[in-house]
This record gives sequence, structure tokens and C-alpha cells, in this order.
Amino acid sequence: MTSIMFLAIIAAYLIGSVPSGYVVVKLLTGRELTQIGSGRTGGTNAMRAGGLIAGLLTGALDILKGTCAIWLTRWLLTGQVVTVSPLPWVEAMAGVAVVIGHNWSIFLNFRGGAGTGPNVGAAIAFLPYSGLLLPPFVVLILILTGYASIASLCAAALVPIVFAFAARYIGLPWAFVGYGLATFAIITFALRPNIARLLNGTERRVRFEWWTRHHPFAD
Repeated sequence: MTSIMFLAIIAAYLIGSVPSGYVVVKLLTGRELTQIGSGRTGGTNAMRAGGLIAGLLTGALDILKGTCAIWLTRWLLTGQVVTVSPLPWVEAMAGVAVVIGHNWSIFLNFRGGAGTGPNVGAAIAFLPYSGLLLPPFVVLILILTGYASIASLCAAALVPIVFAFAARYIGLPWAFVGYGLATFAIITFALRPNIARLLNGTERRVRFEWWTRHHPFAD
């Protein structure tokens, strides 16, 4: 069983490492996403490089990475995809691994995104109802503030809060609260440059004239 647990965590990291945004932008535009804007591979930079469709497709695939990593972990541990966690702490570690893989991809010399997409995807696998809250919450914060980094940080902070409430009142495993705290720390660490720019007033704002396709983000 120990070897299967280890395999599940490694597999989650590799799933997270798949650079969805890089592939999407390369296929749609031929451009090198890591050489554009922030150099990150998440939905925000994919939108900068390839427009609205590229950004939305990247975001959806990144969320799917997180969900699939947890489903695969459950299948490896039980021989079938189940909705009740057989070993919550292993699933929590797999969730952390998929976020780490996304942020520090083995396929991109340990570069990647900030972790928001796979974090949301794993959260949905742990607590399906969170799928009704987290994606709209990210979009709302993005629209209200104009900063993708703030939206990412707020979503990362919301996950352990929602999970703690669910653990207290509906029996969600507390291991998933630990997952939320760990990924909040990981995402905050990844966004250190953005936080510094927010503090000194130089962080880029998201502009919503995406339909123009060219220069969709402010300098």
C-alpha cells in the first residue's frame, strides 16, 4: 500500500506538471508562453498571449488537472473512483503535489503558474459543492479588483475556510483543511513577486477589452 501511495503522489505531481497554458498558446498562436508577460503558464498569462479563448481553455484544463489528480489517487487506492475518501491524508498530499507540479513543472525546467487552477480543481474533487463557489468567486474578485494575483490569493485563502466549515458541520475530513492551508502557503510563495508589486503599486491590472485581442493587459 505504501508504494501505491507514493505512486499516487508522484502521479499527481506529473499531472500538475503538464503545462496546459504553454500547449494551448503554442497550438493556437505558435508563441512561447514562457517568454511572454509574466512567463507563467496559467490562464491569465495565456490570455495575455493568446486572447480570451486561450485563457479560458487554459483555466478549464488547469482546473481539470487538479480534479483528475484526486480521482486518479482514489482509483489507485481503491481500484475504482469513489466519492468517499479512503485515505484522506493521501488525497490531501496528492492535492498539494498537483499544485506544486503546476507551479514548478518538470517539463518546463521547474517553471509554471501560480497554482490557482489546480487548487480549485482539487478542491472541487474534495468537496463538489465548492465548484459552485470557487470559480465564480475568482471571477468576481478579478472584476472588482482588476488584479489576478489578488483573485488567486483570495481563492487560496477561501479554500481552507470553506473546508474548515465543512469539516465542522458536515464531516469533511480535516486532512483537507490541512490541504487548503498548505496550498495557500504554496500559492502565496509563488506570488511573492506579485505581492511586492502590489505593495509598491506596480502590479499589472487586468483590462477587460479582451475582445481586441492585442495588448489585453495593461503594462
